[in-house]
Amino acid sequence: MTTVARVPEELSARVPAEQRGPGLGRDAVRLLVSRGTAVGHHAFAELPCLLRAGDLLVVNTSPTLAAAVDGRVGHARVVVHFSTRGDDGRWAVELRAPDGHGTTRARPGGPAGTRVRLPGGARLVLEEPLSASGERLWWARVAGAGVAGLLRGYGRPIRYAYTERDQPLSVYQTVFALPRPGGLGSAEMPSAARPFTAPLVAKLVSRGVQFAPVTLHTGVASAEAHEPPYPERFEVPEASARLIEAARAGGGRVVAVGTTAVRAVESAAGADGAVRARAGWTDLVVTPQRGVRVVDGLLTGLHEPEASHLLMLEAVAGRAAVDRGYEEAVRGRYLWHEFGDVHLLLPEETSGGLLTQSVAPATPGEIPEGSM
Repeated sequence: MTTVARVPEELSARVPAEQRGPGLGRDAVRLLVSRGTAVGHHAFAELPCLLRAGDLLVVNTSPTLAAAVDGRVGHARVVVHFSTRGDDGRWAVELRAPDGHGTTRARPGGPAGTRVRLPGGARLVLEEPLSASGERLWWARVAGAGVAGLLRGYGRPIRYAYTERDQPLSVYQTVFALPRPGGLGSAEMPSAARPFTAPLVAKLVSRGVQFAPVTLHTGVASAEAHEPPYPERFEVPEASARLIEAARAGGGRVVAVGTTAVRAVESAAGADGAVRARAGWTDLVVTPQRGVRVVDGLLTGLHEPEASHLLMLEAVAGRAAVDRGYEEAVRGRYLWHEFGDVHLLLPEETSGGLLTQSVAPATPGEIPEGSM
């Protein structure tokens, strides 16, 4: 993992960028750019200048669910996080202890047969742990209501204590999100795409950057235990597979927007590295030992020092680049978490590069002058 031992508490992004000052939009975040161990500091609005014609951005179209629902086990209040819908109609869920500041503490689930009373007369019954390695996540069935309707009527977005307050679901939807039937979606926002706006997408397209939509419905994060990712539902459509292969053949760079996009597209790559249309469940864990077969670069948020996602960053860019980038992120007072700043990792360029020098970072929440 990185040499950054701990992220200072004051570097947590507590509200979305557009709520930090008048006239700001979602794209009013900072962009740390790593090319090997060379680091540059930018505004996110400069992204079109950092990519080039023929590059391809792989984006996750999974919508965010209002996945947190209040309930009771006996007389105890709990918050149920609906994580992943199984093929048999069950849901993987976790129970959290509310504290008035988000849900920050996992409550051990179980035993099997535990009943949770939910709003509207619905009830949830825990059946079995999701895996043998722990009992944080359980497979459960809901009776008395459909889960999609339950989330629409009583759910709210999952949030944690580092954020300032609850936000409407629209704040957690990215510009790429598409509605899905049957309540499918992501328990937590595919947040790397959050700073994108429609005008910025149009500008990228006008400069010759293409977009390949994929889907990965991500489950709840493992904030306490740092477990590796568990199986998630994904889809790489035929059209997107062709776009990826065409970009590679033409010398363009395939840049994933978020670790979820990496997991989806790498799951669709064969042993020969070719991407083909594929859908289903993936249990792929991208590590430096496994490496990447498709992705050349990654646009992602800033992750906790012990998060398993950092292994994926190392697989894409190498340990030295990740360490250097995170040292600069702390030094430059970048903001962490889903409403925070973003990190673009690109291949190191030995000649003809667009930008390899490091420039002075802006102050927290400030966009570098002249970048808008």
